[in-house]
Amino acid sequence: MPPRKPPRQLRKEILEVFKRQPNKPLNHKQVASTLGTLNHDTRRKIMTVLEELGRDGRLESLGRGKYVLADMPQNERPVGTIQVTRHGRGFVMLPDGNEISIPKGYTGTAFWGDTVEVDWVRRGRRNTPRVARIVERARKQYVVVIERVRDYAFGYPSDQRLHANFFIGAHNLGAAEDGQKVIVEMLSWDDPSDAPSARVVEVLGRPGDHEVEMHAILAEYGLPYEFPDHVLAAAAAIPREVPAEELARRRDFRDVTTLTIDPVDAKDFDDALSLQKLPNGNWEVGVHIADVTHYLKPGSVLDEEARQRATSVYLVDRTIPMLPEVLSNDLCSLRPNEDRPAFSAVFEMDAQANIKKEWFGRTVIHSDRRFAYHEAQERIESGKGEFAKEVRTLQGLAEKLRARRFKAGGIDFNTEEVKFELDEAGKPLRVVIKRMLDANRLIEDFMLLANVRVSRYLAKPRGGDGKQEEATRTAVYRIHDRPDPEKLRQLRTFVAKFGLEMPKINPGNAESALRQLLQAAAGTNAENVVKTMAIRSMAKAEYSTQNIGHYGLAFPFYTHFTSPIRRYPDVLVHRLLQQYIDGEKPVSPGPLQGTCQHSSNMEKRAAEAERASIKYKQVEYLMTRLGETFYGIINGVVPKGIFVEIEENKCEGFVPKDGLPDDYYVYDEDQQALIGARHGGNYAMGERVTVRVVAADLAKRQLEFEVLDGETG
Repeated sequence: MPPRKPPRQLRKEILEVFKRQPNKPLNHKQVASTLGTLNHDTRRKIMTVLEELGRDGRLESLGRGKYVLADMPQNERPVGTIQVTRHGRGFVMLPDGNEISIPKGYTGTAFWGDTVEVDWVRRGRRNTPRVARIVERARKQYVVVIERVRDYAFGYPSDQRLHANFFIGAHNLGAAEDGQKVIVEMLSWDDPSDAPSARVVEVLGRPGDHEVEMHAILAEYGLPYEFPDHVLAAAAAIPREVPAEELARRRDFRDVTTLTIDPVDAKDFDDALSLQKLPNGNWEVGVHIADVTHYLKPGSVLDEEARQRATSVYLVDRTIPMLPEVLSNDLCSLRPNEDRPAFSAVFEMDAQANIKKEWFGRTVIHSDRRFAYHEAQERIESGKGEFAKEVRTLQGLAEKLRARRFKAGGIDFNTEEVKFELDEAGKPLRVVIKRMLDANRLIEDFMLLANVRVSRYLAKPRGGDGKQEEATRTAVYRIHDRPDPEKLRQLRTFVAKFGLEMPKINPGNAESALRQLLQAAAGTNAENVVKTMAIRSMAKAEYSTQNIGHYGLAFPFYTHFTSPIRRYPDVLVHRLLQQYIDGEKPVSPGPLQGTCQHSSNMEKRAAEAERASIKYKQVEYLMTRLGETFYGIINGVVPKGIFVEIEENKCEGFVPKDGLPDDYYVYDEDQQALIGARHGGNYAMGERVTVRVVAADLAKRQLEFEVLDGETG
């Protein structure tokens, strides 16, 4: 018999059940079922607690043993992030993963992404959730297109998720002209039946202009476009030479063969690898990372700017760096044939890539050669050319590290990415599919190794070398939660139609089931779509001082150490590492956790902006090919239609249900398919179809396709 729960804990758990279902009347049996208890004594106790909560006013009795959540005290009202549909319904996502559905007319003045507080109001015999107040706006500024009406104007948001247009009075229009894309800030929005009032703060220009659209995307996601003058001045004032006494304090790797391997168009090089054979026959591999913290002093103007930005942003045609160019592309860049300060993780390993010794600390390096990925790949494949022996040795060690990681349960989620070749005006000429080469994986494997070992050093885990270790020091982690078992159950149903079997999902086998599925799908026609669905079943990686491990990589301890030029959490990791090397006491996690959360949020915004810029260029690219037909793969199914990704260029478009031939289609969530009501045909995830491009809307960044009759595969 399981131990009885203390009354206070049981009371709290019962209230949580009602909070998750605030509109639903529940009796003691339903509450017990939700809590998963079959114990007769506990069920009787639940009945007693329900009566007590009714007397206390926390629940309202509806008679016959049924209760519903009563008005909630203000300090207990749930707070979450709201999504508002174009039709006015809202969904408040709570921190614990649950959501509250808000009926049309009850979302108040909330916009998509705002943080809101929810309470309940009486409507008939039911309590109805509503937005009680806006805790924090997701944005301070909005991108809109101006439509003049006499001496005032309306602003129509570029972001299609925003469900209301802005009213802009004559005195708030500035120099904005009809049809221009501008940035506005909200002045007030007191009544949801009225338009929010705003004023123009910047005129971007005419829609469709490349520079205007890229600037608009950054503004839309609240991302910076330029550095303030005082930040640039602080960067320009940094001495270019590292003092000789500083170099003397560092471990000197300038005489050790050192290489960088990066994309051909990279402007900053924040990591390098060194290699030398030791007298005992082992290899010494140095993972050298730009020592950004040498230049970025805590609390300085440059540090505060980097903390606020948190990440570099990569649009289709440009990088918006976290650090001013004098740092990112010069002083902190590990450029060839120049001495550079670095922070290094140095490993002695045998021929099987087993680590025998490790060392962390500040160094000075001298890169002997800058390789683009394709140049390093040529060395790997041919064994010829400058530094070919070193590159192939690193490749051999990396392969062994990779095999060990996958054997331990690491998941390979690498997918194809697209890159646009643009003309001088920013118009897309062609789409290039970027694929992972062995040279890419080589770098990835050594960066993963450094991140894992630095994380373990920072955490100084207590106990053996198993997954149950606990950290004894404060650290910054890159964490990735386990997949949601319910989503895995849906995935199991979905993949069955491809002839792929997953075991019945339970708490003990969720992780192994996903790994086995991806291994079974590898090399099949269903591989990409299964990967896509598996990724959707998983949580997003984020930064935290609370370690739960990194599920996708199968590492119990993991951090980001290797890219401080473009990620602020890496800067924090470098600082912590030096503090612990110097023997300082563990720091308080409080301030670090706030920065971790901010960095996670900014990383998400940057990723959304990157996707928006890619989507814009996809639409612009296919505008010149209206009426053409392509083979595509269905990569999304919703009640209103299907999403199709064109095979040759990865451009994605939507096919509404009325664009599907010969039937009326009904959505089947379990099968992720639209099923023909009359003939039983279906359009499902992963199927190959032939589509025609019928419309391209640049303003909405949307493509519309139609499926040609009978063309499925």
